[in-house]
Amino acid sequence: MKKLDIFIITGLSGSGKSCAIAALEDTGFYCVDNMPVALLPKLVELPIENDSEIAGLAFVMDLREKGFLSMYPSIFETLKEKGYKLKILFLEADENILLERYSQTRRHHPLSQSKSLLEGIRTEKEQLKKLKTAADKIINTSHYNVHKLKSVIRDIALQSKDFAPMSINILSFGFKYGVPSDASLIMDVRFLLNPYFIPDLKALDGKTEKVQNYVLNNDDTRTFLKKYLDFLDYLIPLYEKEGKAYLTIGVGCTGGRHRSVVIAEAISKHIKKPDRKIMVTHRDIDL
Repeated sequence: MKKLDIFIITGLSGSGKSCAIAALEDTGFYCVDNMPVALLPKLVELPIENDSEIAGLAFVMDLREKGFLSMYPSIFETLKEKGYKLKILFLEADENILLERYSQTRRHHPLSQSKSLLEGIRTEKEQLKKLKTAADKIINTSHYNVHKLKSVIRDIALQSKDFAPMSINILSFGFKYGVPSDASLIMDVRFLLNPYFIPDLKALDGKTEKVQNYVLNNDDTRTFLKKYLDFLDYLIPLYEKEGKAYLTIGVGCTGGRHRSVVIAEAISKHIKKPDRKIMVTHRDIDL
């Protein structure tokens, strides 16, 4: 049975653990926040491990669980001995940054009930010293915004061969039926020659060879496609690096039946790679 990567997200309260696990979830990991460490050996044996769509497992574990410190060493060691690829990511931040974050969120520190906030932060740092030493990766988030932290976590996840790639949906549509609200990019191709006004092509759609030849075999279309596909070749890797889970590229013409369909298919053919998840949807082709 294939054993998936297991990431343990831990560290100081207020250091960005919730953001980190959200980034892993976006990249295809099965995630659980505030996971009781005693349940870990049972959970990794569940059938979910066989799901081909899961890139790995990720759990946030920290001092919110009272027995965490006493139990994690033996449980982590046992899983490693069984062949599980367990990696500990320890997040921390400078004291002044943690104080500022808590003042902004007005949340309570888990160890500050009978102490000041600063005392709670320092107590937690002391109690987690041993776990920090055992960590595979220590990440200081003091000067990270949400996007930077997600990018760092995604880079770590990329090292897993089971990493789930960004899903790209290429959507053709007709402007007369409305602009899709979920599109990240929209390209208006109404400047291209319109097969609608050619009697032999009007009843056909953009998936037919005759319409494709009409749209693609002219200088304006060839020039446009070269420039736009070069643009996508530059842009898509940046979205992937940013950690975007879904990218929808909208291509619109008047009715969504001819030109937009042809261009959407051309885009799909160009950006298709073995490690990319691409779906083409022709929203208005039958309207």
